This record gives sequence, C-alpha cells and structure tokens, in this order.
Amino acid sequence: MSSTARPDGRRRVVVTGLGAVTCLGSDLDTFWDSLVAGKSGVKNIERFDASQFDVHFAGEIKGFDASRWIPAHEARKHDLFSLYAIGACDDAIKDAGIEPSKENPDRVGVILGTGIGGINEMEAQFQRLSERGPGKVSPFLIPKMMCNAMAGQLSIRHGFRGPSFVTGSACASGAHAIGLAMRSIQFGEADLVVTGGSESAITPLGLAGFCALKALSTRNEAPERASRPFDKNRDGFVMGEGSGMLVFEELSRAKKRGARIYAEALGFGQTSDAYHITAPSPAGEGAANAMRRAIEDSGRPIDAFDYINAHGTSTPLNDLIETQAVKAVFGTGARRLAISSTKSMIGHLLGASGSVELVVTALSIHRGVAHPTINLETPDPECDLDYVPNEARELPIRVALSNSLGFGGHNVALAVGRFEG
Repeated sequence: MSSTARPDGRRRVVVTGLGAVTCLGSDLDTFWDSLVAGKSGVKNIERFDASQFDVHFAGEIKGFDASRWIPAHEARKHDLFSLYAIGACDDAIKDAGIEPSKENPDRVGVILGTGIGGINEMEAQFQRLSERGPGKVSPFLIPKMMCNAMAGQLSIRHGFRGPSFVTGSACASGAHAIGLAMRSIQFGEADLVVTGGSESAITPLGLAGFCALKALSTRNEAPERASRPFDKNRDGFVMGEGSGMLVFEELSRAKKRGARIYAEALGFGQTSDAYHITAPSPAGEGAANAMRRAIEDSGRPIDAFDYINAHGTSTPLNDLIETQAVKAVFGTGARRLAISSTKSMIGHLLGASGSVELVVTALSIHRGVAHPTINLETPDPECDLDYVPNEARELPIRVALSNSLGFGGHNVALAVGRFEG
C-alpha cells in the first residue's frame, strides 16, 4: 500500500511521536523496559495518610519533577493532571521531531481525554474554604480544576490553534479523544494532532469514593500483587495515575519530513451499553460491537489481528465480560490472539488508561513484543484465552486492538497496525 489515501478516500494517519508519564517511569524507555520486564509500579500511597482507608496502595507516581518540563512558578498554576499532560505531551512532540514554532498553528490540534480532571485542586481549595472562608479560595481554582484545562494549556504552550477540546467518558475518555483525533486528520480538519489523556485522582476523596463502590482490590499485604487481571483470585482494580500522549500525523507530511512511524491508526469503534452506570452489560454486547466497528473501520480482515491490549481491569465482572466479548467477535480465532493487560503493572488510570494503553500498543507493534499480564497465577476457567501470562513475548504484530470500557457504559475500541508503505 503506497497511497496516502485509504480505499474509502479518507486520509491515512500515522503515529510519529509517543510520550508517557506513569508510576513505572516518566520517560518512554524506562516505562517500556519496566513493562517488558513485568515490573509492578503499585506501592503504598505516600501522598497522604491512607491508613484509615480500606485500601492503602495505588499506582502512584513518586518523585515526579515537573521542573523537567516547566518552571516551578508556572507549575503552581496547573493541577497535577495537567502537569502530567504537559510532560507526556512535550516528550511526544520531541519524540516526533516536531518544532511547534515551525508548524502552521491552524492545522495542529490538541484533543485529549480525562475522566475526573482537577480533583487535587478542588479538594485543596475546599479545605481552604472550610478552614479559612470564601475570601481565601484561590483565583486559580477554576482554571486548574476544569477538565479542559490541559487541552487549553497545551494549545497555549505550543501555539496550536487547530481543534482543541477534552472528552469525558470515564475510563473511555482517552480512547474517545484518540478516535476523534484520527477522524480530525482523516477528514482534513487538521494535519497533526497531539492526542491522549491524563488523570490524577489518587486523592483522599478519589480513593474514598472508589472504596465506597467496593471496586478496588484490598490486598494491602501485597500491593504489587493486587492487580491480577483474568486471574481466578482477582478482587478489584487498583487506582493509577499518569498520562499518555501520541502525535498523530497525516501520512504525506510525515513522509515528507522523514519521520519515524511507529504504527498506523486504522480504526475507531464506539458504542454504549445503555444498561447500568457502573456495571457492563451482562453479555458484553457493547464491547463486542465496539470491536466489530473498529475492525470494520480499519479495512483489515479479522484474521490479520494478532494482539489485543485489553481493558483488563482485574475486577471479577469486567474481565469475564471482556473475555466473552472477544470470543463473540473472533469466534474460534480468539484463542490465537495474544492479549495483555497493562493495568496489571500500573493500575487503572481511569480517563487516561486508553491513551497510555494505545502508547503501549503502538510500541508493541513497532518493537514486536507483547508485554506480560503479571500476577496471573491461578487460571480462571471462564477467562481461558492467551493473556501472555507473566513473561513478555516476541510477537510480530500486524494489526492490534486496544479496548477501553468506561463507567456509564461507554465502549471504545481502537485499531492500529504495522505501517506498510
């Protein structure tokens, strides 16, 4: 395939830059090397005293130094979720070899996702309101707290004047943003888009809320073994935080400047369960239909798909239903797929999960390696597919899916593939 247009006439979109800030590292190589080594970043929470909570641990980023990207006096104007986004975005732009000042600003967009936004600032200012009164609330509260702050700040930071907004669909937020970024380039609205997501909800209120839902693992005695997607003894997900960013670029301009291409963005499927605000529909029809639509949109045959980066939360219900959905879509071919859960090592990044996981999927294609699903010690007879248990695997990946399934019944599947031509 040598054309810069798809058979359906849409422009082709490629991935030319990647960035990630996670509990396994705030640079791409450290993050990837830790994933392939099967290292867990889940540890006891240090940001606040969690000893009175049911859960004491998370995939918390420790020692984050925003000054690597932004001066300290500027960093104070951003919530932590925006600082993570700045770090991952700047790294992705650098990785792509882009010089923002030399771009046509009207043709560059910033389309991002977050599930919760600036909860750190909201909690801090509510405490100030309670203790010191309304006159002491910071004028930065709203600009720091609002979900769209990170897209606005990144657009301002780099002078990008193309499409700029934030999607909010719980755990599908980042994936929704990525799908819309692909569409923006395919249909000629932009030539380059920085896309992904960011989240930082490991706060007293955030943790308390998920504890109250009984959604989290309570393995306080062994945090690094708590996230165990598809294992028979899984007991809930682990909160995580961070950001994943990708530079999406129209193929002809990427080729013209000699850019390195990690993968090609091929397909986007989105559905709604219309069933329950926190539980997936029992047979996984919504997730299955999202995968079907992404596969159809990709234009690639179903037997070209070799790998799935699963939503894989480590909750009893999600892992079972996602497994059933994969079987419904791929039939007997489901057993030949390699399936990984990145959440087994970094926890659940909520609205940023789909973006970090697509970074991982693009790297998996580019480097020919599927990272392991760790802590898969006791097979669940109902989750009986190949989840790449505990050890990474060399794997030439032609086309892959990345699944994101969010509270509210939001389902997104993204298809990416090896670049050809």
